[in-house]
Amino acid sequence: MALRTNLGRILITGAGGQVAMAFRQFVGDRYIFRLAEKQHDRLTHLQPNDEARVFDITDLEACRAACVNIDTVLHLAADPSPAADFCTSLMRNNILGTFNIFRAAKDAGCKRVVFASCAQVVEGYPLDYQVRPEDAPKPKSLYALSKAFGEGIAAYFAHQEGLSALSVRIANFTTLASHQQISARDMSGFLSHRDAADLLDRCIRVADVQYAVVHGISNNHYKRLSLEETTHLLDYYPEDDAFALCGFT
Repeated sequence: MALRTNLGRILITGAGGQVAMAFRQFVGDRYIFRLAEKQHDRLTHLQPNDEARVFDITDLEACRAACVNIDTVLHLAADPSPAADFCTSLMRNNILGTFNIFRAAKDAGCKRVVFASCAQVVEGYPLDYQVRPEDAPKPKSLYALSKAFGEGIAAYFAHQEGLSALSVRIANFTTLASHQQISARDMSGFLSHRDAADLLDRCIRVADVQYAVVHGISNNHYKRLSLEETTHLLDYYPEDDAFALCGFT
């Protein structure tokens, strides 16, 4: 994997969430972070070089200010609830907020946005079909629809405005205890904390990518999402396997 050099400050939206926390723990002091949240009390475990920003991603001017002197935006902020109301929260946070971050990143001269999509974007495919990144979205919920729209925003800014963008379809991001009982479907989409952090790190560092959809799962014995394309692009070789952790292999 060819790597980008001279990476500057990284803006993380949704910096108080579990994905952001796992990522920060994994990369340590590799980057200088500008950490953004809607509420100050969600910004925890700050390091000496971290910069904290509190703003609402529905505010375009605040997004623009947050993107100044930023190389890469890791956009994790969203309403993650499958039960969220589309016309209020999903429309504002997952669609308008995502557009604002991409618009602000482009206007501020950022080089890349890594967008946290989700595997629910393609949940409409049959369970016996292994989804590939090039497959069209088939969302089964309005939350998933909002994330599919986010992938469209990322593709637009990449292809029409020249902003490098990667959409990461994060699947079942969780922890598993030894011999924990979960469904085969959930195991096939499992993504461990360390594999998620490694994947996001590779999305930031990979060179010469204009736009890509990559799949966020671990090295599970059965895989709901294809990893072939993601491995080829990012040299991503996840370490964990839900089936082994649950005692099935």
